[in-house]
Amino acid sequence: MTATGRQCGDCTLCCKVMAIEELAKLANAWCAHCKPGRGCRIYPSRPAECRSFSCVWLVNELLEEHWKPSRSKLVLTTSDDGLEVRCDPGFPDAWRREPFRNELREWALSGETLDMTVVVIVGQRITLVTAEREFDLGFVGPDERIVRELDGTRVVNVTVAKVSDLE
Repeated sequence: MTATGRQCGDCTLCCKVMAIEELAKLANAWCAHCKPGRGCRIYPSRPAECRSFSCVWLVNELLEEHWKPSRSKLVLTTSDDGLEVRCDPGFPDAWRREPFRNELREWALSGETLDMTVVVIVGQRITLVTAEREFDLGFVGPDERIVRELDGTRVVNVTVAKVSDLE
């Protein structure tokens, strides 16, 4: 149980959308140890990466019940840059449904003043969401970074650049 009192219950979506390095489990495929909708068969001995993971819905009591990953088909995680929204690959447009799309745009707007981003990850595709539009960035490799062009705090353009080109 988390500090919010929430529990995963029947939700196992993180076991599908997250990569687990220690298990050599790729993102967007079910973990071999997961029983979808039931839980982890190796829960007592699960990897440290799994032990330390909590989606944003579990830890943020401000998120309403419709954000529970098993309902929304979206796993919210944080990064140094902001919020990452990982979609169940079986429901690639889940983030575009209401109320999710509107709430993501509101979060993107409030994040602009804090230099925080909202990024949607569907399979290998990444979309940066702003209050006004969506920037489909395609695949962003581990040696690449998302570069935002700002007008004040408002994002007006987004590109992807090689890390070596930024140095």
